Amino acid sequence: MLRCLHIKREEDGKLVPIWKQQARSANGPVIWDYHVVLLHVSKEGQSFIYDLDTILPFPCPFNIYIEDALKSDDEIHPQFRRKFRVVRADSYLKNFASDRSHMKDSSGNWREPPPGYPCIETGDSKMNLNDFISMDPAVGWGAVYTLPEFVHQFSSKTY
Repeated sequence: MLRCLHIKREEDGKLVPIWKQQARSANGPVIWDYHVVLLHVSKEGQSFIYDLDTILPFPCPFNIYIEDALKSDDEIHPQFRRKFRVVRADSYLKNFASDRSHMKDSSGNWREPPPGYPCIETGDSKMNLNDFISMDPAVGWGAVYTLPEFVHQFSSKTY
């Protein structure tokens, strides 16, 4: 089963620390405003994370990604605790839309060059990114988990 995973801070802030990222050569974290990865849970119960920004193996066994890239909530300041919105891949592909407006500054200029491919839109929406990165369980698609809940739900059953 494939799922898209949005990672964002517990409170509605923009400071999500993730370690073992290509954008950081040292041992410290990269601070994202949100981060999206793919979670694959195999029929055998083994889970893998596909993170295009990681320096960890690709795909990365779930337990290694949790330990090395996300770390325990006990190891980080409470203000940086993350939540996870997990959306089934088929629902994500059917419903997600982004016009890339979040990539522009207040003057409408690109902060960074946009991807070369067209914006993603659906028949119903041109922009619903905020519904996907919201950590309010009443908003958007999928389910929202704290880190301990997420680990309990998707941790590999075979080691």
